Amino acid sequence: MFSFLFGPKTQLVTPEAALPGRAEGLEGVGDVHHVLGTSLRTVPPGAEVAVFGLGCFWGAEKVFWQLPGVLSTSVGYAGGYSPNATYQEVCSGATGHAEVVRVFFDPARIDFTTLCRKFFESHDPTQGMRQGHDVGTQYRSVVLTMSEAQRAAAQGVLEAYQAALLSAGHVDPITTEIAPLTKYYFAEDYHQQYLAKNPGGYCGLGGTGVSCPTGLAST
Repeated sequence: MFSFLFGPKTQLVTPEAALPGRAEGLEGVGDVHHVLGTSLRTVPPGAEVAVFGLGCFWGAEKVFWQLPGVLSTSVGYAGGYSPNATYQEVCSGATGHAEVVRVFFDPARIDFTTLCRKFFESHDPTQGMRQGHDVGTQYRSVVLTMSEAQRAAAQGVLEAYQAALLSAGHVDPITTEIAPLTKYYFAEDYHQQYLAKNPGGYCGLGGTGVSCPTGLAST
């Protein structure tokens, strides 16, 4: 029935073949950010939301919670088909989800375009269904947008960064997927702010060393 589990880890599962998931969310996920002390679930008044996938979410989340103007972060699964999937299910490739970071941010202090620039600079967006030594569809590069304005901004940053990569001698095209967010599912509690709880923990992120151009239009 699940013969696709033994196929290439870099091939996205189809909706028809994806695991069914479950109706209930994962138990035991807290609501307080281990570093910032803010809510993981309640968007503060006036704040906006952004969702990024750039490889293993342990290191990716730390990239964002350190930025001034970011109010809270959490990690979860999105971009796939199976509701309330577990980490093991996502890592099997059978859900279609990417490991993602959800960011609550104050647009008066940091805008979405700036977050996108940090996203592109913090990983190698040309690697397809992997990030460094982490191989699989769950590690693909994605921006899951909340509005048309976010989509346009993300596309603008992508195009500017592609030009910067080419100028620096990187010939591979960016493979980042930009798509509307359909649903965000929390990852298990032990993944939340993992590198704050485990300072010596694994972080597989590695950028290209190329800076994203400034002066891009903001949302």
